[in-house]
Amino acid sequence: CIFCLISDGRIPSTVLEVENDDFVIFQDIKPASQHHYLAVTKKHYASLKDLNKSHDSLVQLMENALKDLLVSKGVSVDDALFGFHLPPFITVKHLHMHAISPRTQMTFLSKMIFRPSVWFKTVDEARIYLSQKE
Repeated sequence: CIFCLISDGRIPSTVLEVENDDFVIFQDIKPASQHHYLAVTKKHYASLKDLNKSHDSLVQLMENALKDLLVSKGVSVDDALFGFHLPPFITVKHLHMHAISPRTQMTFLSKMIFRPSVWFKTVDEARIYLSQKE
């Protein structure tokens, strides 16, 4: 899994913007807007579907770290999108949260790919989904 290698620091060409015990954050190689980062868990989970309500704090930490990173780069979080794709619409089967800003400058195709829907859940939708899982 490429994200396992990145989160373990075994891909030196990938700059880790943030690293802690639970996840790393780095730039997406196919950005949907000027600022596009991924928070990738160090533990391998295939997707949001592998989590349950006990993982809410992990989701919160990932979102907060992504917001802090954007702010540190002078980027407003008011025009940002945070969320997860669900299977089968995942290119890398390893849990990762997207942070995309500015949302209003995304291309039409990117707006379709990251549109809140059955295949993309905002962080708030993800929390509701997790709250219903044991």
